[in-house]
Amino acid sequence: MKYFSSRLIIAFAILLLTACGDSSQTSKLKVGIDATLIPMAFINDQNKLDGFEVELLKALAETAGFEYETVNVEWAGIIGGVVTHKFDMAISSITILESRKKNMAFSIPYLRSGLAIVVRRDENRVASLEDLKQKKMKVGAQRGTTSYFFLEKHPEIEKIAYEKYSHAVADMIKGELDAVLGESTGTLYYKNNDNAVFQKIKMVEEVLTEEYYGIIFALDNPELKKTLDRAIATVIQNGTLDRLHKKWELGLAASVPELR
Repeated sequence: MKYFSSRLIIAFAILLLTACGDSSQTSKLKVGIDATLIPMAFINDQNKLDGFEVELLKALAETAGFEYETVNVEWAGIIGGVVTHKFDMAISSITILESRKKNMAFSIPYLRSGLAIVVRRDENRVASLEDLKQKKMKVGAQRGTTSYFFLEKHPEIEKIAYEKYSHAVADMIKGELDAVLGESTGTLYYKNNDNAVFQKIKMVEEVLTEEYYGIIFALDNPELKKTLDRAIATVIQNGTLDRLHKKWELGLAASVPELR
């Protein structure tokens, strides 16, 4: 009886270990992404996730050899989702900032971008940031982004927070805002996908800032960061990132960074 019990316990232990092994092999990384940032990440006409960062993520997974599943989440939940381990990582045009490094880890940069002012096409009062400040104009920006943080440094400007960049642009076209501040890549959606809107807006002045986008991870997951750093370096070196940049027509609004 005792011999039978021992064999049963050993068999159960082997079964448990085998099951655990299978689980680790088939587990997928959860990746948070805000699918409202066209052409970076969006839901296309076939109701599928599409965009520059979506294809970049796929290329990184193939390069590093991991499986993943994307979780479409609003921008406000991106960073918190990684910090609280709801996601293993997130890719969503997240600017690398020293202040953010206190709560999360960043990959090496995969794109260089910046902030740009957008106004109505018939707007002739605005040619620069100084015009917005001197005339105390009303400017919209997406809440919690570097655009909104930038406006906070200029109290002369009346800033209006929006949950989505596109909502701010819509209000500006209706005359409720004087301008919108956002990532320079933001206007590319209208250029490539919504010409009716693009004909009503224009970008003024050159890109105001130089920013770098990175993938974010929890601070206690350094191995995943190393894996993605190596993968990003590879897709930069082998030309994959440059090919995606051309495919999605990012143009002068964003560029492929040099490896440091």
